[in-house]
Amino acid sequence: MVYITEWDKFVERSIELFRADPESTRYVMKYRHCDGKLVLKVTDNRECLKYKTDQAQEARKMEKLNNIFFALMARGPDVDISEVTGKDQTDAQPTKKGRGRKQ
Repeated sequence: MVYITEWDKFVERSIELFRADPESTRYVMKYRHCDGKLVLKVTDNRECLKYKTDQAQEARKMEKLNNIFFALMARGPDVDISEVTGKDQTDAQPTKKGRGRKQ
């Protein structure tokens, strides 16, 4: 097991691991409420990558990684990752307008 301390390296190596063997690669999230820690694990039964955090702000990054893995698993390992961004969720949310009356 390798704990990776930098988020970007974890994402990069996780994607490489999935693309190398998509049939046996797993992605696991584990949250311990008593510690307030989130552990992400990507493994293919030969190599295991882990990322641990206790920062609540990292939830947005985790959501982006989920979207990347969903795209890789649904569309195949050769999909272009640059298409997958967190903008899909923000576009779906309605924008707040002024405090005035509805017209």
